[in-house]
Amino acid sequence: MIQFIESELEILRSQLNEMWSLVYNQLDRAGEAVLTNNRELASRVIKRERRVNAFELKIDRDIEEVIELYNPVGVDLRFVLAVFKINSNLERIGDFADSIAQFVHKNHIPAVDADLYLNLRMTDMVQATLYMLEKAKCAFNEEKVDLTSKIFEKDNLVDEINQEATKIMAAHIKNYPEDAEFCLDLTNVVRRLERTGDHITNIAEEVVFYVDAKVLKHGSIKSKG
Repeated sequence: MIQFIESELEILRSQLNEMWSLVYNQLDRAGEAVLTNNRELASRVIKRERRVNAFELKIDRDIEEVIELYNPVGVDLRFVLAVFKINSNLERIGDFADSIAQFVHKNHIPAVDADLYLNLRMTDMVQATLYMLEKAKCAFNEEKVDLTSKIFEKDNLVDEINQEATKIMAAHIKNYPEDAEFCLDLTNVVRRLERTGDHITNIAEEVVFYVDAKVLKHGSIKSKG
């Protein structure tokens, strides 16, 4: 029985890693699309969104089967629960990538927004979320809790950029009132990147729960600033 459940858990790990790579690529392409106004790249992200959703459902079904057949306990149960929650968070990140791609597909970005993107630190925000997502994957696979501290640090940066965005948008609209609708849509992109950071910190917490059996949602490790 032990040998069988170990085999099933390794299959779950492999599937989650495949989901992780898929979502990372979606976020990477959506970020590049919004930074370069690449509507063709945005269209690819939108077309692959169904694959993300289907993969999430498959992993959920496989998790249910493992629980029903093997009734895991201890570290095995923590692993299965972590995979379940990480899978859910990855699917939400995939949704955010799709929303960002939809923004690019909808808008013809004015030339003036090169300066706006620079002021908003959009590149920094995209790169930070990608770094966080990759580092969370490493922490999970290598079972290294210490890597999660770097994720929480980057989340502070993402939060800081998000907090500064409102006044930057307001100043831009004051100078370019014709961009008001575009700026409102762009504000949603910034918020989705910020929410992506939140979901990645949720993933990091699940890694710690799995490795150290610690629940951090009410702890101090994710303190801001």
